[in-house]
Amino acid sequence: MSFTMICRGSLLLLLLTGLVSADPAKRLSDERPNFIIMLMDDMGYGDLGVMGEPNRETPNLDQMARDGVLYPEFYTGAAICSPSRAAMLTGRLPVRNGFYSTNNFGHNAYTPQEIVGGISDDEILLPELLKKAGYTTALVGKWHLGHRPQYHPMDHGFDTWFGAPNCHFGPYDDKETPNIPVYRDRNMMGRYFEDFQIDRKSGESNYTRLLADEAVSFLQSQVNASAPFFLLWTPDASHAPHYASKEFLGKSRRGLYGDAMMELDHSVGRILNALRDNNMTNTLVFFSSDNGAALVDKGHGGSNGRLLCGKQTTFEGGFRVPTIAWWPGQAAPGTVSHQVGTQMDLFTTFTQLAGQPIPDDRVVDGIDLTENLRDGSITDRSVFFYRGDLLMAARVGHYKSHIWTFTTPPEELGNGTDHCPGMSIANLTTPEQINRTDTPVVIDLSRDPGEMYQLPTYTDEYQTEVNKMYKVITDHVTDMVKGRPALDWCDQAVMNWSPSGCEALNDCLTPPKSDPYRCYWPH
Repeated sequence: MSFTMICRGSLLLLLLTGLVSADPAKRLSDERPNFIIMLMDDMGYGDLGVMGEPNRETPNLDQMARDGVLYPEFYTGAAICSPSRAAMLTGRLPVRNGFYSTNNFGHNAYTPQEIVGGISDDEILLPELLKKAGYTTALVGKWHLGHRPQYHPMDHGFDTWFGAPNCHFGPYDDKETPNIPVYRDRNMMGRYFEDFQIDRKSGESNYTRLLADEAVSFLQSQVNASAPFFLLWTPDASHAPHYASKEFLGKSRRGLYGDAMMELDHSVGRILNALRDNNMTNTLVFFSSDNGAALVDKGHGGSNGRLLCGKQTTFEGGFRVPTIAWWPGQAAPGTVSHQVGTQMDLFTTFTQLAGQPIPDDRVVDGIDLTENLRDGSITDRSVFFYRGDLLMAARVGHYKSHIWTFTTPPEELGNGTDHCPGMSIANLTTPEQINRTDTPVVIDLSRDPGEMYQLPTYTDEYQTEVNKMYKVITDHVTDMVKGRPALDWCDQAVMNWSPSGCEALNDCLTPPKSDPYRCYWPH
Protein backbone atom coordinates (compact mmCIF):
# COMPACT_ATOMS: atom_id res chain seq x y z
CA MET A 1 0.00 0.00 0.00
CA SER A 2 1.39 3.43 -0.93
CA PHE A 3 2.26 6.16 1.57
CA THR A 4 -0.43 8.39 0.01
CA MET A 5 -3.10 5.74 0.51
CA ILE A 6 -2.05 5.24 4.13
CA CYS A 7 -2.31 9.01 4.78
CA ARG A 8 -5.72 9.21 3.12
CA GLY A 9 -6.94 6.22 5.12
CA SER A 10 -5.65 7.71 8.37
CA LEU A 11 -7.33 11.06 7.69
CA LEU A 12 -10.62 9.30 6.85
CA LEU A 13 -10.42 7.33 10.09
CA LEU A 14 -9.80 10.52 12.08
CA LEU A 15 -12.74 12.23 10.44
CA LEU A 16 -15.02 9.27 11.13
CA THR A 17 -13.96 9.11 14.77
CA GLY A 18 -14.46 12.87 15.21
CA LEU A 19 -10.83 13.65 16.06
CA VAL A 20 -10.55 16.01 13.08
CA SER A 21 -13.44 18.30 12.22
CA ALA A 22 -14.91 18.08 8.73
CA ASP A 23 -15.74 21.80 9.01
CA PRO A 24 -12.81 23.71 7.41
CA ALA A 25 -13.32 26.69 9.72
CA LYS A 26 -13.11 24.50 12.83
CA ARG A 27 -10.24 22.47 11.39
CA LEU A 28 -8.23 25.69 11.00
CA SER A 29 -9.14 27.15 14.38
CA ASP A 30 -5.96 26.09 16.13
CA GLU A 31 -3.84 27.56 13.35
CA ARG A 32 -5.62 30.85 12.79
CA PRO A 33 -4.80 33.64 15.23
CA ASN A 34 -7.21 35.35 17.56
CA PHE A 35 -7.55 39.09 17.03
CA ILE A 36 -7.76 42.05 19.40
CA ILE A 37 -8.00 45.72 18.46
CA MET A 38 -7.44 48.17 21.31
CA LEU A 39 -8.72 51.48 19.96
CA MET A 40 -8.22 54.53 22.14
CA ASP A 41 -10.13 57.79 21.88
CA ASP A 42 -8.34 61.07 21.00
CA MET A 43 -4.98 59.65 22.12
CA GLY A 44 -2.17 61.57 20.46
CA TYR A 45 0.97 60.56 18.61
CA GLY A 46 3.15 61.83 21.42
CA ASP A 47 1.26 60.31 24.36
CA LEU A 48 3.32 57.12 24.84
CA GLY A 49 6.72 56.87 26.44
CA VAL A 50 7.94 54.85 23.47
CA MET A 51 6.89 57.76 21.25
CA GLY A 52 8.80 60.29 23.30
CA GLU A 53 6.41 61.34 26.07
CA PRO A 54 8.90 62.59 28.69
CA ASN A 55 7.12 61.44 31.85
CA ARG A 56 7.26 57.78 30.79
CA GLU A 57 3.95 56.87 32.42
CA THR A 58 2.95 54.10 29.98
CA PRO A 59 5.20 51.16 30.96
CA ASN A 60 2.87 48.44 29.64
CA LEU A 61 2.50 50.01 26.22
CA ASP A 62 6.21 50.71 26.05
CA GLN A 63 6.85 47.04 26.84
CA MET A 64 4.26 46.02 24.26
CA ALA A 65 6.29 47.95 21.68
CA ARG A 66 9.51 46.26 22.80
CA ASP A 67 7.81 42.88 22.49
CA GLY A 68 6.16 43.69 19.19
CA VAL A 69 6.20 46.03 16.19
CA LEU A 70 6.06 49.80 16.45
CA TYR A 71 4.49 51.61 13.49
CA PRO A 72 5.54 55.29 13.51
CA GLU A 73 3.89 55.92 10.10
CA PHE A 74 0.38 54.63 10.75
CA TYR A 75 -2.78 56.58 9.93
CA THR A 76 -6.42 56.53 10.87
CA GLY A 77 -9.13 56.72 8.20
CA ALA A 78 -10.39 60.14 9.34
CA ALA A 79 -9.47 62.85 11.81
CA ILE A 80 -12.63 62.43 13.87
CA CYS A 81 -14.10 59.52 15.82
CA SER A 82 -17.12 58.06 14.00
CA PRO A 83 -15.80 58.15 10.41
CA SER A 84 -12.45 56.71 11.52
CA ARG A 85 -14.18 53.80 13.29
CA ALA A 86 -16.36 53.18 10.25
CA ALA A 87 -13.25 53.15 8.05
CA MET A 88 -11.45 50.66 10.28
CA LEU A 89 -14.35 48.20 10.47
CA THR A 90 -15.25 48.37 6.76
CA GLY A 91 -11.73 48.70 5.35
CA ARG A 92 -13.06 51.61 3.31
CA LEU A 93 -12.65 55.37 3.36
CA PRO A 94 -15.59 57.20 4.99
CA VAL A 95 -16.41 58.82 1.66
CA ARG A 96 -17.08 55.31 0.34
CA ASN A 97 -18.97 53.89 3.34
CA GLY A 98 -21.19 56.96 3.80
CA PHE A 99 -19.79 58.30 7.07
CA TYR A 100 -19.72 61.92 5.99
CA SER A 101 -22.10 64.83 5.48
CA THR A 102 -22.80 67.06 2.49
CA ASN A 103 -24.24 69.84 4.66
CA ASN A 104 -21.06 71.86 5.19
CA PHE A 105 -18.50 71.71 2.40
CA GLY A 106 -15.21 70.21 3.54
CA HIS A 107 -16.29 69.79 7.18
CA ASN A 108 -16.16 66.72 9.41
CA ALA A 109 -19.25 65.03 10.82
CA TYR A 110 -19.83 62.33 13.43
CA THR A 111 -22.66 60.62 15.36
CA PRO A 112 -23.97 62.68 18.30
CA GLN A 113 -27.13 61.27 19.83
CA GLU A 114 -29.38 63.46 17.69
CA ILE A 115 -28.03 61.86 14.49
CA VAL A 116 -30.63 60.02 12.41
CA GLY A 117 -28.25 57.80 10.44
CA GLY A 118 -25.62 55.17 11.13
CA ILE A 119 -23.62 52.44 9.48
CA SER A 120 -25.34 51.14 6.36
CA ASP A 121 -26.59 47.57 6.04
CA ASP A 122 -24.90 47.60 2.63
CA GLU A 123 -21.48 47.78 4.29
CA ILE A 124 -19.68 44.57 5.26
CA LEU A 125 -17.98 44.94 8.62
CA LEU A 126 -14.91 43.09 9.87
CA PRO A 127 -16.80 41.23 12.65
CA GLU A 128 -19.34 40.00 10.09
CA LEU A 129 -16.60 38.42 8.00
CA LEU A 130 -14.85 36.96 11.04
CA LYS A 131 -18.11 35.57 12.37
CA LYS A 132 -18.68 33.94 8.99
CA ALA A 133 -15.25 32.37 9.39
CA GLY A 134 -16.28 30.85 12.73
CA TYR A 135 -14.88 33.49 15.07
CA THR A 136 -16.56 34.52 18.31
CA THR A 137 -16.83 38.32 18.28
CA ALA A 138 -17.13 40.80 21.14
CA LEU A 139 -17.22 44.58 21.49
CA VAL A 140 -16.30 46.11 24.83
CA GLY A 141 -16.63 49.89 24.92
CA LYS A 142 -17.74 52.71 22.66
CA TRP A 143 -19.50 51.96 19.34
CA HIS A 144 -20.25 55.36 17.75
CA LEU A 145 -21.55 54.06 14.42
CA GLY A 146 -25.18 54.88 15.15
CA HIS A 147 -27.27 54.54 18.31
CA ARG A 148 -30.68 53.69 16.86
CA PRO A 149 -31.49 49.95 17.14
CA GLN A 150 -30.89 49.07 13.48
CA TYR A 151 -27.33 50.37 13.74
CA HIS A 152 -26.31 48.53 16.91
CA PRO A 153 -23.19 46.33 16.88
CA MET A 154 -25.04 43.05 17.42
CA ASP A 155 -26.78 43.58 14.08
CA HIS A 156 -23.41 44.19 12.43
CA GLY A 157 -21.40 41.14 13.39
CA PHE A 158 -20.82 41.19 17.14
CA ASP A 159 -22.00 38.33 19.35
CA THR A 160 -21.77 40.35 22.56
CA TRP A 161 -21.51 43.98 23.57
CA PHE A 162 -20.84 45.82 26.79
CA GLY A 163 -20.57 49.56 26.35
CA ALA A 164 -22.19 52.71 25.07
CA PRO A 165 -23.38 53.79 21.62
CA ASN A 166 -22.15 57.37 22.08
CA CYS A 167 -19.45 59.18 23.98
CA HIS A 168 -19.82 59.85 27.70
CA PHE A 169 -21.00 63.46 27.41
CA GLY A 170 -23.21 64.85 30.14
CA PRO A 171 -24.69 64.86 32.66
CA TYR A 172 -27.91 65.84 30.95
CA ASP A 173 -31.28 66.60 32.51
CA ASP A 174 -33.18 63.71 30.86
CA LYS A 175 -35.77 66.28 29.81
CA GLU A 176 -34.25 68.30 27.00
CA THR A 177 -31.41 65.80 26.48
CA PRO A 178 -31.25 62.21 27.80
CA ASN A 179 -28.18 60.74 29.43
CA ILE A 180 -26.30 58.19 27.34
CA PRO A 181 -27.20 54.51 27.95
CA VAL A 182 -24.77 51.67 28.62
CA TYR A 183 -25.74 48.36 27.04
CA ARG A 184 -25.32 44.70 27.85
CA ASP A 185 -25.88 43.12 24.45
CA ARG A 186 -29.24 44.39 23.16
CA ASN A 187 -30.61 45.98 26.34
CA MET A 188 -29.53 49.00 28.30
CA MET A 189 -28.38 48.36 31.85
CA GLY A 190 -28.15 51.96 32.98
CA ARG A 191 -27.04 55.44 32.00
CA TYR A 192 -23.92 57.53 32.40
CA PHE A 193 -23.88 59.86 35.42
CA GLU A 194 -26.78 57.93 36.94
CA ASP A 195 -25.94 54.23 37.14
CA PHE A 196 -22.41 54.64 35.72
CA GLN A 197 -21.14 57.66 37.56
CA ILE A 198 -18.51 60.10 36.35
CA ASP A 199 -17.69 62.89 38.78
CA ARG A 200 -17.18 65.93 36.57
CA LYS A 201 -15.49 67.82 39.40
CA SER A 202 -12.93 65.23 40.52
CA GLY A 203 -12.84 63.08 37.37
CA GLU A 204 -13.43 59.90 39.36
CA SER A 205 -15.12 56.99 37.60
CA ASN A 206 -14.63 53.24 37.64
CA TYR A 207 -15.82 52.83 34.04
CA THR A 208 -12.38 52.08 32.54
CA ARG A 209 -11.91 49.39 35.18
CA LEU A 210 -15.28 47.89 34.22
CA LEU A 211 -14.26 47.81 30.57
CA ALA A 212 -10.97 46.11 31.46
CA ASP A 213 -12.82 43.60 33.66
CA GLU A 214 -15.17 42.81 30.76
CA ALA A 215 -12.28 42.30 28.35
CA VAL A 216 -10.44 39.95 30.72
CA SER A 217 -13.66 38.06 31.47
CA PHE A 218 -14.29 37.57 27.75
CA LEU A 219 -10.76 36.23 27.25
CA GLN A 220 -11.16 33.80 30.14
CA SER A 221 -14.42 32.56 28.61
CA GLN A 222 -12.52 31.68 25.43
CA VAL A 223 -9.77 29.59 27.05
CA ASN A 224 -11.27 26.21 26.14
CA ALA A 225 -13.28 27.38 23.15
CA SER A 226 -12.89 25.49 19.88
CA ALA A 227 -13.23 28.65 17.78
CA PRO A 228 -10.89 31.65 17.60
CA PHE A 229 -12.09 35.07 18.75
CA PHE A 230 -12.10 38.75 17.86
CA LEU A 231 -12.26 41.38 20.61
CA LEU A 232 -12.68 45.09 19.87
CA TRP A 233 -11.82 47.02 23.06
CA THR A 234 -12.69 50.72 22.84
CA PRO A 235 -12.42 52.66 26.11
CA ASP A 236 -12.96 56.42 25.95
CA ALA A 237 -11.43 57.90 29.12
CA SER A 238 -8.85 59.76 27.02
CA HIS A 239 -11.69 61.71 25.36
CA ALA A 240 -12.78 64.84 27.23
CA PRO A 241 -14.23 64.99 29.84
CA HIS A 242 -11.44 62.72 31.10
CA TYR A 243 -11.86 60.34 34.01
CA ALA A 244 -10.01 57.65 35.97
CA SER A 245 -10.59 55.24 38.84
CA LYS A 246 -9.82 56.41 42.36
CA GLU A 247 -6.54 54.49 42.53
CA PHE A 248 -5.18 56.44 39.53
CA LEU A 249 -6.44 59.93 40.39
CA GLY A 250 -3.62 62.38 41.06
CA LYS A 251 -0.91 59.88 40.11
CA SER A 252 0.20 61.44 36.84
CA ARG A 253 2.37 64.48 36.26
CA ARG A 254 0.06 65.29 33.34
CA GLY A 255 -3.08 65.96 35.35
CA LEU A 256 -6.39 64.17 34.86
CA TYR A 257 -5.61 63.24 31.24
CA GLY A 258 -2.40 61.60 32.45
CA ASP A 259 -4.34 59.74 35.15
CA ALA A 260 -6.65 58.38 32.44
CA MET A 261 -3.62 57.40 30.36
CA MET A 262 -2.05 55.56 33.28
CA GLU A 263 -5.22 53.54 33.85
CA LEU A 264 -5.59 52.74 30.18
CA ASP A 265 -1.97 51.59 30.11
CA HIS A 266 -2.58 49.45 33.19
CA SER A 267 -5.63 47.92 31.47
CA VAL A 268 -3.57 47.06 28.39
CA GLY A 269 -1.17 45.23 30.69
CA ARG A 270 -4.06 43.29 32.25
CA ILE A 271 -5.34 42.17 28.84
CA LEU A 272 -1.92 41.09 27.56
CA ASN A 273 -1.21 39.27 30.82
CA ALA A 274 -4.53 37.43 30.48
CA LEU A 275 -3.39 36.19 27.07
CA ARG A 276 -0.03 35.06 28.46
CA ASP A 277 -1.47 33.46 31.59
CA ASN A 278 -4.03 31.48 29.60
CA ASN A 279 -1.62 30.34 26.88
CA MET A 280 -3.47 32.40 24.26
CA THR A 281 -0.48 34.15 22.70
CA ASN A 282 -1.49 33.09 19.20
CA THR A 283 -3.30 36.40 19.20
CA LEU A 284 -2.57 39.34 16.93
CA VAL A 285 -3.15 42.52 18.93
CA PHE A 286 -3.19 46.02 17.44
CA PHE A 287 -3.15 49.09 19.67
CA SER A 288 -4.05 52.44 18.12
CA SER A 289 -6.19 55.59 18.45
CA ASP A 290 -9.23 56.72 16.50
CA ASN A 291 -7.60 60.06 15.60
CA GLY A 292 -4.96 62.45 16.84
CA ALA A 293 -5.11 64.38 20.09
CA ALA A 294 -7.80 67.03 20.49
CA LEU A 295 -5.74 70.19 20.91
CA VAL A 296 -8.91 72.14 21.72
CA ASP A 297 -8.43 70.72 25.25
CA LYS A 298 -5.77 73.44 25.65
CA GLY A 299 -3.07 71.46 27.40
CA HIS A 300 -5.47 69.33 29.43
CA GLY A 301 -5.66 66.62 26.78
CA GLY A 302 -3.27 64.62 24.64
CA SER A 303 -0.13 65.53 22.76
CA ASN A 304 0.73 64.99 19.11
CA GLY A 305 4.43 65.46 19.75
CA ARG A 306 6.18 67.20 16.90
CA LEU A 307 3.30 66.67 14.45
CA LEU A 308 1.35 69.60 13.05
CA CYS A 309 -2.13 70.44 14.41
CA GLY A 310 -4.59 67.91 15.80
CA LYS A 311 -7.96 66.20 15.63
CA GLN A 312 -10.32 67.48 12.92
CA THR A 313 -7.48 68.48 10.56
CA THR A 314 -5.83 66.65 7.65
CA PHE A 315 -2.36 67.50 8.92
CA GLU A 316 -0.23 64.76 10.46
CA GLY A 317 -1.41 65.55 13.98
CA GLY A 318 -4.99 64.73 12.99
CA PHE A 319 -4.36 61.50 11.09
CA ARG A 320 -1.08 59.92 12.24
CA VAL A 321 -1.65 57.87 15.40
CA PRO A 322 0.43 55.79 17.84
CA THR A 323 0.23 52.17 16.70
CA ILE A 324 1.72 48.93 18.06
CA ALA A 325 1.26 45.34 16.87
CA TRP A 326 1.90 42.38 19.22
CA TRP A 327 1.99 38.83 17.88
CA PRO A 328 4.35 36.50 19.81
CA GLY A 329 6.13 33.95 17.68
CA GLN A 330 5.10 35.66 14.44
CA ALA A 331 6.13 39.32 14.58
CA ALA A 332 9.75 39.92 15.53
CA PRO A 333 10.00 41.74 18.88
CA GLY A 334 11.61 45.14 19.05
CA THR A 335 10.84 45.97 15.42
CA VAL A 336 10.26 49.49 14.14
CA SER A 337 8.44 49.21 10.82
CA HIS A 338 8.45 51.97 8.23
CA GLN A 339 5.51 50.46 6.46
CA VAL A 340 2.99 53.21 5.78
CA GLY A 341 -0.15 51.76 7.31
CA THR A 342 -3.76 52.69 7.90
CA GLN A 343 -6.35 51.26 10.25
CA MET A 344 -8.25 50.09 7.17
CA ASP A 345 -5.42 47.56 6.75
CA LEU A 346 -6.67 45.72 9.84
CA PHE A 347 -9.83 44.78 7.93
CA THR A 348 -7.81 43.22 5.12
CA THR A 349 -5.13 41.64 7.31
CA PHE A 350 -7.50 40.01 9.78
CA THR A 351 -9.86 38.81 7.05
CA GLN A 352 -7.02 37.19 5.11
CA LEU A 353 -5.54 35.55 8.20
CA ALA A 354 -8.99 34.20 9.06
CA GLY A 355 -9.14 32.47 5.69
CA GLN A 356 -11.94 34.64 4.34
CA PRO A 357 -11.95 36.24 0.88
CA ILE A 358 -11.93 40.02 0.66
CA PRO A 359 -15.27 41.27 -0.75
CA ASP A 360 -14.81 41.78 -4.48
CA ASP A 361 -18.00 43.76 -5.14
CA ARG A 362 -16.60 47.00 -3.68
CA VAL A 363 -13.36 48.93 -3.33
CA VAL A 364 -11.45 48.01 -0.17
CA ASP A 365 -8.77 50.53 0.77
CA GLY A 366 -6.84 48.40 3.25
CA ILE A 367 -3.79 46.32 2.34
CA ASP A 368 -2.63 43.03 3.89
CA LEU A 369 0.10 43.58 6.51
CA THR A 370 0.73 39.89 7.20
CA GLU A 371 4.09 39.69 5.44
CA ASN A 372 5.18 42.98 6.93
CA LEU A 373 4.43 41.63 10.39
CA ARG A 374 6.26 38.37 9.74
CA ASP A 375 9.32 39.47 7.79
CA GLY A 376 9.27 43.25 7.52
CA SER A 377 8.30 43.38 3.84
CA ILE A 378 7.30 46.88 2.73
CA THR A 379 4.39 47.54 0.38
CA ASP A 380 4.24 50.85 -1.48
CA ARG A 381 0.88 52.50 -1.04
CA SER A 382 -0.72 55.93 -1.10
CA VAL A 383 -2.79 57.52 1.66
CA PHE A 384 -5.70 59.92 1.06
CA PHE A 385 -6.70 62.57 3.59
CA TYR A 386 -10.35 63.63 3.49
CA ARG A 387 -12.23 66.21 5.51
CA GLY A 388 -15.84 65.24 5.05
CA ASP A 389 -16.10 64.27 1.39
CA LEU A 390 -13.40 66.73 0.28
CA LEU A 391 -10.01 65.27 -0.63
CA MET A 392 -7.56 67.63 1.08
CA ALA A 393 -4.21 65.88 0.71
CA ALA A 394 -2.46 62.73 -0.47
CA ARG A 395 0.69 60.94 0.60
CA VAL A 396 2.64 59.28 -2.24
CA GLY A 397 5.83 57.60 -1.07
CA HIS A 398 7.23 59.80 1.66
CA TYR A 399 5.89 63.01 0.13
CA LYS A 400 2.60 64.60 1.17
CA SER A 401 0.83 67.05 -1.12
CA HIS A 402 -1.82 69.41 0.24
CA ILE A 403 -4.29 70.32 -2.51
CA TRP A 404 -6.59 72.11 -0.04
CA THR A 405 -5.59 73.81 3.22
CA PHE A 406 -7.89 74.46 6.18
CA THR A 407 -7.53 74.45 9.97
CA THR A 408 -10.23 76.12 12.09
CA PRO A 409 -12.94 78.38 10.63
CA PRO A 410 -12.89 82.00 11.86
CA GLU A 411 -16.20 81.70 13.74
CA GLU A 412 -14.78 78.79 15.75
CA LEU A 413 -11.57 80.69 16.44
CA GLY A 414 -13.75 83.51 17.75
CA ASN A 415 -15.36 81.03 20.17
CA GLY A 416 -11.99 79.93 21.53
CA THR A 417 -11.74 76.71 19.49
CA ASP A 418 -8.42 76.16 17.72
CA HIS A 419 -7.30 72.88 16.16
CA CYS A 420 -3.78 74.24 15.58
CA PRO A 421 -3.00 76.34 18.69
CA GLY A 422 0.27 78.23 18.48
CA MET A 423 1.00 76.80 15.03
CA SER A 424 1.17 79.15 12.08
CA ILE A 425 2.79 78.13 8.81
CA ALA A 426 2.33 80.34 5.76
CA ASN A 427 0.19 78.86 2.96
CA LEU A 428 -0.63 75.82 5.09
CA THR A 429 -2.43 76.50 8.40
CA THR A 430 -5.15 78.65 6.86
CA PRO A 431 -8.43 79.32 8.71
CA GLU A 432 -10.22 79.50 5.36
CA GLN A 433 -10.57 76.68 2.85
CA ILE A 434 -8.08 77.38 0.09
CA ASN A 435 -7.90 75.35 -3.10
CA ARG A 436 -4.24 74.78 -3.98
CA THR A 437 -4.77 72.17 -6.68
CA ASP A 438 -2.80 74.19 -9.24
CA THR A 439 0.17 74.68 -6.88
CA PRO A 440 0.02 72.09 -4.10
CA VAL A 441 2.01 72.46 -0.90
CA VAL A 442 4.47 69.54 -0.88
CA ILE A 443 6.23 68.21 2.23
CA ASP A 444 8.91 65.52 2.49
CA LEU A 445 7.67 63.64 5.56
CA SER A 446 10.83 61.56 5.86
CA ARG A 447 12.76 64.73 6.67
CA ASP A 448 9.94 66.84 8.05
CA PRO A 449 7.08 64.94 9.77
CA GLY A 450 6.11 68.22 11.46
CA GLU A 451 5.20 69.70 8.04
CA MET A 452 7.14 72.86 8.71
CA TYR A 453 9.17 73.14 5.50
CA GLN A 454 7.58 73.25 2.06
CA LEU A 455 9.46 72.15 -1.04
CA PRO A 456 10.25 75.21 -3.20
CA THR A 457 8.04 75.17 -6.27
CA TYR A 458 10.95 75.94 -8.61
CA THR A 459 12.88 72.75 -7.80
CA ASP A 460 12.96 69.58 -9.89
CA GLU A 461 12.09 67.62 -6.74
CA TYR A 462 8.85 69.57 -6.36
CA GLN A 463 7.80 69.10 -9.97
CA THR A 464 8.61 65.39 -9.94
CA GLU A 465 6.54 64.76 -6.83
CA VAL A 466 3.62 66.92 -7.98
CA ASN A 467 3.43 64.99 -11.23
CA LYS A 468 3.38 61.68 -9.32
CA MET A 469 0.69 63.04 -7.01
CA TYR A 470 -1.49 64.27 -9.89
CA LYS A 471 -1.48 60.80 -11.46
CA VAL A 472 -2.31 59.04 -8.17
CA ILE A 473 -5.13 61.47 -7.33
CA THR A 474 -6.54 61.35 -10.86
CA ASP A 475 -6.73 57.55 -10.68
CA HIS A 476 -8.27 57.76 -7.21
CA VAL A 477 -11.05 60.24 -8.00
CA THR A 478 -11.80 58.67 -11.39
CA ASP A 479 -12.77 55.40 -9.74
CA MET A 480 -14.45 56.98 -6.71
CA VAL A 481 -18.03 55.95 -5.98
CA LYS A 482 -19.24 57.89 -2.97
CA GLY A 483 -21.52 56.22 -0.48
CA ARG A 484 -24.85 57.73 0.42
CA PRO A 485 -24.13 60.27 3.19
CA ALA A 486 -25.35 58.94 6.55
CA LEU A 487 -24.65 62.06 8.61
CA ASP A 488 -26.78 64.77 6.98
CA TRP A 489 -29.89 64.59 9.18
CA CYS A 490 -30.50 65.20 12.86
CA ASP A 491 -33.66 64.98 14.98
CA GLN A 492 -34.08 65.50 18.72
CA ALA A 493 -36.71 62.75 18.74
CA VAL A 494 -34.19 60.01 17.89
CA MET A 495 -31.97 60.62 20.91
CA ASN A 496 -31.53 57.97 23.61
CA TRP A 497 -34.94 58.54 25.20
CA SER A 498 -36.22 54.97 25.45
CA PRO A 499 -33.52 52.46 24.54
CA SER A 500 -34.31 48.76 24.47
CA GLY A 501 -34.53 47.42 28.01
CA CYS A 502 -35.58 50.74 29.57
CA GLU A 503 -38.93 49.28 30.67
CA ALA A 504 -37.32 46.76 33.02
CA LEU A 505 -35.29 49.57 34.61
CA ASN A 506 -38.24 51.98 34.77
CA ASP A 507 -36.02 54.38 32.83
CA CYS A 508 -37.96 55.15 29.65
CA LEU A 509 -38.19 58.85 28.77
CA THR A 510 -40.73 60.60 26.56
CA PRO A 511 -39.27 61.91 23.31
CA PRO A 512 -40.32 65.18 21.68
CA LYS A 513 -42.23 65.24 18.41
CA SER A 514 -40.09 64.29 15.42
CA ASP A 515 -38.73 67.34 13.60
CA PRO A 516 -35.82 66.38 11.29
CA TYR A 517 -33.34 69.09 10.34
CA ARG A 518 -30.02 69.23 8.57
CA CYS A 519 -27.17 68.83 11.04
CA TYR A 520 -24.72 71.71 11.33
CA TRP A 521 -21.05 70.76 11.42
CA PRO A 522 -18.75 73.63 12.48
CA HIS A 523 -15.50 71.68 12.15
